[in-house]
Amino acid sequence: MSPTRIELLNRSEARLLGVDSPRLSAELLMAEVLRCARMDLVLDRDEPVASGDVARIEVLVTRRAAGEPIAYILGRKEFYGLDFSVNSDVLIPRPETEHIVEEVESLYSREVPLRFADLGTGSGILAVTIARLFPASSCLAMDKSPEALKVARSNAIRHGVADRIEFVEGDFTRPLPAGPFDLVVSNPPYVTERELAEASREVSAFEPTEALVSGPDGLDHIRGMLGPVRDALKPEGRFLVEIGCGQGGEMKIIMSRDFPEFGTVSIIKDLAGLDRVTLLQK
Repeated sequence: MSPTRIELLNRSEARLLGVDSPRLSAELLMAEVLRCARMDLVLDRDEPVASGDVARIEVLVTRRAAGEPIAYILGRKEFYGLDFSVNSDVLIPRPETEHIVEEVESLYSREVPLRFADLGTGSGILAVTIARLFPASSCLAMDKSPEALKVARSNAIRHGVADRIEFVEGDFTRPLPAGPFDLVVSNPPYVTERELAEASREVSAFEPTEALVSGPDGLDHIRGMLGPVRDALKPEGRFLVEIGCGQGGEMKIIMSRDFPEFGTVSIIKDLAGLDRVTLLQK
């Protein structure tokens, strides 16, 4: 006899007690297979679930029980109101990165023909979102991973901005092509080796380590990119880079000691009052 929706939901939740948000995970996976809203799982709680759908749900629940993030299982994640395709070749978009987009919106008029670069573009969330918000803009999106660039390119096509984004495979610690730029944005690796060792299995076992870790203090990539970014920016150009929650003080030391050409060094806090983005102006 086929289980009802509520019976299968409760059974799936019980299998997921070892992961974050077991109930939400079960609801999202069931709603995906049944092509319904999460609320429908409760509103239609007594509706039986077909055997084929039960089997498909159980496969997804097994993946989630092993720690695989929901975003990779579903193949998508929302960022700044847009749906982005993601897979294990790219980091899962996080709300903290939205602070960069908010800052760009506060600094520039949407009508300005903004020329910007997104370094370490990953799934392309910054390049695509900013290009969507600024219809007169053009972008260079760079990543060392050809697999990540495939994901980013597909997202640019999906959101109708591929004609204004140039995707380049390359190392952002080397001189940047196609400048000069009004703006450079980046969410580079900034996790320390110790932080990765202490991270949940969902992060450490499934997300690409090379897109997360940046040496003992988490700042190796940022140190490497500051020279190329400085050289590629126009006079008065800006650089917005995401940082770890305790890295603001060290960023100020690095800038005052090694890069005095940046006259403005501001640390932007997130909603919890933690360091999240460094704003530099040449």
